[in-house]
Amino acid sequence: MRGFDLLALAPMLEALQWAFLLYFVCINAVYLGLNFVAMFGILRHIREHGAGFRIRNYAEYQPPVSILVPAYNEEKTIVATVRSLLRLNYPSFEVVVINDGSTDGTCQAVIDAFGLVEFPEAYRARLKTAPVRRIFAAPGHGRVRLVDKDNGGKADSLNAGINTARSPLFCVVDADSILQPDSLARAVQPFLEDARMIAAGGVIRIVNGCKVKDGLLSEVDLPSKLLPLMQVIEYLRAFLFGRLGWSPLNALLIISGAFGVFYKERVIAAGGYRRDLVGEDMEMVVRLHNQMREEKRPYRIAFVPDPICWTEVPSDLRSLYSQRARWQQGLAESLFGNWRLMFRRNGGIAGWVAFPFMLLFECLGPLVEVVGYAAVIILGLAGMLSMQAFFVFLFASVGLGILLSVNAMMLEEISFHLYPRFSQQFKLFLVAILENFGYRQMMSLIRVMGLLRWLRYLGRPARWGHMRRKGDWHEAEHRKLGASATAANDAARSTPEGTR
Repeated sequence: MRGFDLLALAPMLEALQWAFLLYFVCINAVYLGLNFVAMFGILRHIREHGAGFRIRNYAEYQPPVSILVPAYNEEKTIVATVRSLLRLNYPSFEVVVINDGSTDGTCQAVIDAFGLVEFPEAYRARLKTAPVRRIFAAPGHGRVRLVDKDNGGKADSLNAGINTARSPLFCVVDADSILQPDSLARAVQPFLEDARMIAAGGVIRIVNGCKVKDGLLSEVDLPSKLLPLMQVIEYLRAFLFGRLGWSPLNALLIISGAFGVFYKERVIAAGGYRRDLVGEDMEMVVRLHNQMREEKRPYRIAFVPDPICWTEVPSDLRSLYSQRARWQQGLAESLFGNWRLMFRRNGGIAGWVAFPFMLLFECLGPLVEVVGYAAVIILGLAGMLSMQAFFVFLFASVGLGILLSVNAMMLEEISFHLYPRFSQQFKLFLVAILENFGYRQMMSLIRVMGLLRWLRYLGRPARWGHMRRKGDWHEAEHRKLGASATAANDAARSTPEGTR
């Protein structure tokens, strides 16, 4: 009876197997195409923007920027992050830390480190947020300000930061991240080159295993643990040809919430960040595409490959699961909440190519992958899977994945060369192969769980995502908190024009 059931199911399982193969061939073909677009884009970008003198020449024209740092229970990392921001090579900027009702010492750590005092500043609530309790500033027109508010989530914190921001552009930076000195200047450069620019994002790199000194990255290295090491390749693949491939086509649908620059008035006109979502960063970008197409306004949303933001990634499975399930939930929220962009008459490549691709392959694709893997396993156990079909499946699901991962590593090597030692490159090469045997399949399963969580919590208010941070890259910074408060405050006062 059991054999009969398997025989009866065989046609359906075989159809699922071929659908799975077709899925992998299609998604990898698109990624290979994006890989070629990204390769030419990187070479062109290096040729046009690689020289440091260009940024110095633009200094007189760079507009003021408000850097928004939403923080919830980030006592371990927030001071190191702000210190790194204060060392940015940019003529006019302010750092606005938004404490979203933290239950640890986040608020007091910022106050003590930068000598902040409560300031009776007028608060213009252009975007609705949870109540703001107090606003702190550094005496002597320092760059650092602190908004202390009731808990409302990350999106609510960003809206409060936008209400407080004094500059025409704002930059979103996560509280567990640090920027390179020229990152902000490079991220703002697209706004100087194209008046249609409304948003720009940069590269996110992994700080696990690196060393930070005085708020700056002092040594680039790879993580010692396997799980963060897998994510290095994953990030290279996602940013260096995933997003860079869509950017020249004005079809970029994602700007990382860890590092992005936006035109403030355009975000306010769009209604600010939605507070009921967990993927507020992507949803904002998709909504900007949708709104600008609806209003028939010329616009550009760009990705710049060299403004680097270094961030900590999960080093344990529980935190990784929570993060990736939340990302997948946010992806579904963003796409289904802005479905009118897809196949809009004037949707361009964003609406006719990028949106359907993200929906079919990135959002719903994990379901196809998991069902396809299950079909292949069942057929194999039942003796109904031919060797020819198995090797075709292996090439489509694993072989092309290895090719894409190695290509991402090669793009990094020929462009920015952040991991110059042979031992680092060899380790990355091994990981680029190894991650296709288990890690990517695990990610597909986690993403399916994220879709199920989206269906379960549909319509419910969003909450902050929690990640267990190791924080070894900033431990020295944290120990020096009390000793360097005066020096940090002096740095904050160094250029009074920064907050005008």
